[in-house]
Parts: sequence; structure tokens; C-alpha cells
Amino acid sequence: MVATAGHSHLSEASRWVVRWAPCIAAGGTVLDLACGSGRHARHLSDLGFRVAAVDRDAVALARLQGLRGIDTVAADLEAGSWPFEGRQFAAIVVTNYLHRPLFPLLIAALAPGGLLIYETFRQGNESYGKPSNPAFLLAPQELLAVAHDGMLQVVAYEDGFSAFPKPAMVQRLCAQKPPLRVPEGVRLE
Repeated sequence: MVATAGHSHLSEASRWVVRWAPCIAAGGTVLDLACGSGRHARHLSDLGFRVAAVDRDAVALARLQGLRGIDTVAADLEAGSWPFEGRQFAAIVVTNYLHRPLFPLLIAALAPGGLLIYETFRQGNESYGKPSNPAFLLAPQELLAVAHDGMLQVVAYEDGFSAFPKPAMVQRLCAQKPPLRVPEGVRLE
């Protein structure tokens, strides 16, 4: 479902996610991290992707159970253990959520060639409402630093004011984990 200028509720997929979802490798599994109501899981499933939707809210996850292409995982990403140890994803989608200790785990969970599609609030958002706690607001160019530290190739980046779906200060990143490069003459078996 594509968000349009006349719709400002958060049941529609983020324009940022909609924009970059077609770049995800066909046939891949996508991780929708802190999926909430599942707006992105539904959108990605509609595009034909298998989706692992994770959130700590079991009630929200229950609304996704049984939907084609969506597997739900109930997990507290801040207090529990990482539920995707050893798994890799064609893409990881994160919106309106920030828990910095997860950054290295997200990068490790990206398959070679996988995309990190991230959008959340940044410093300055306190002028527009919640979140206003500095712990939940990105520092200037913080997502760029995460991409560079993780050796990801930045595809697109935005940092600043956004009027849609509500006035806010945000950062948005689409970055790719470099594909596996096999030296000429080396065979993988």
C-alpha cells in the first residue's frame, strides 16, 4: 500500500520503504524489525517476499499470524537475546525504532548484497513532539556512521525535516552489504 499525500495515518507503509523495497533481491527473506502493526511486513509480503516480523507486542503479532508469507517472532529485542543468530536476510527494514546495541547484529544478519532500509527520528524532533528522549533520537549523521562502520555501501541517505506522515526530524538510510566477491580461479563448493 503506497502512502499518498492525503493519508497521514501510520497504517500505510513508509514512503522510504516503498521506494527501496523493489531493490531487494527477489526470492529473499526480509526481516521487519520492531514491526509493530506489521504495515511493512504486509507490504513486503504483497511484493512476494517472505517476511520475518519481530516485535515484543504479542497482541500486534497475533494480527499477522496466518498471513501469507509472514512468520512472526515474539521477542524483546532490548532485554532478550538476539532471535536470529546465524540467519541472514536479503533486507532488514527498521522504522520508528532505535536501539543502538542492535546495529552490529543487523549488519551481521544482512546477506551479501542485502539492503538495510532504516528510517527513524533524529535530534531536533523534540520540537515536534515524541519521541523527545535523546536516547531515542539519532545524532547528526549517525546512520551514515553505522553504514560506514559496518562497511555498507550507502545507496541513499536523507537527514532533516519531513512533513509526512507528520512533521518530524528524521534520518533515512538505504545501504547495501557488498556482495561476496570470489577471486577468479577460486571455486566455492
